[in-house]
Amino acid sequence: MTRDEHTDVLPEDLIPDLAVRSEGFPDNSRRRVPGAIYLVVGSITAIASVLSGDSSVLANSGLTLGGVILALIGLYSVSSGWRMKLDEHDALMRAGAAAGFAVGHASAQQVWRGFRSRPTWRVLCYSDEDPPRQRGLVLVDAVDGNVVQVLVQPCDEDWTNLSD
Repeated sequence: MTRDEHTDVLPEDLIPDLAVRSEGFPDNSRRRVPGAIYLVVGSITAIASVLSGDSSVLANSGLTLGGVILALIGLYSVSSGWRMKLDEHDALMRAGAAAGFAVGHASAQQVWRGFRSRPTWRVLCYSDEDPPRQRGLVLVDAVDGNVVQVLVQPCDEDWTNLSD
C-alpha cells in the first residue's frame, strides 16, 4: 500500500452517528466497596497491633495509629457512598419544572455537598427564546430528587454579535 492509498478511518464505536446507547454516569455507591476494604483492613491492623503489645518488633503505636486512620477513612467512604436515584435526564426535567420558565438549552453537572459528600446535580438552564431572556441555576439532590436551591435571573449577555 502506498502513502497516497492510505486513509485514516475512525473505528465504528467512535463514530457519533452510529452511537445507539447513552453512557450512564457512575453511581456514588461504588465508594462502599473500597471503603469496606479499608475499614476491615484498618480494623484488623489496629486490633492486631494492640493485641501484640509492646513486645512485638513489627507492631508499635505507629502501626496502631495507621490502622485506626485507615479504618476511619473506610468508615467515611462507606458513609458517603450514597445510591443515586436520579440520573442527569431526571435532574434536567426537575430543574426545568423548578426554574419557572420554559427551558431551551440546559446542562447538568454532578457536584457533592456537605461533609458526607451527598451527590447533587447542578443544572444550568436558559429560557427557550432566541436569544434567551432568562437563565437559571438549579440544584437537584441526586439521592431523593428534591430541588435544593433555585436561582433565576435575567440573561444580560449581549447576543447581537453572534447572529448568523
